[in-house]
Amino acid sequence: MSRILMVDDSPTEIVVAKKALEGKGHTVITASNGAEGVEKAKTEKPDVILMDIVMPDMNGFKATREISKNPETSGIPVIIMSSKDQATDMEWAKRQGATSYLVKPASEADLIAAVEQALAG
Repeated sequence: MSRILMVDDSPTEIVVAKKALEGKGHTVITASNGAEGVEKAKTEKPDVILMDIVMPDMNGFKATREISKNPETSGIPVIIMSSKDQATDMEWAKRQGATSYLVKPASEADLIAAVEQALAG
């Protein structure tokens, strides 16, 4: 179906989301920090990006900003998936270019719905 880039430094989060998404026929590519996520967004051209916020090297806010400002990658929807649940974090994520925001742990149904909504445009 579609290619999804998951940028998260938690192997557990990746395993859980990957299982849910691959179960729906999606291909999941992973990156373990924001800098790697920005590079993979350019090289892999995924259909959707799932982005954590708190990561080493480059946080998800900065990575989302770089992806959304770069003409090569600006058309890729970015869904923030974070345990940060404050309204200010959600607002800041949108200002960086995120299309939606899921609070971890997100249910499988919420994850699938957010991805399908992003794919629908």
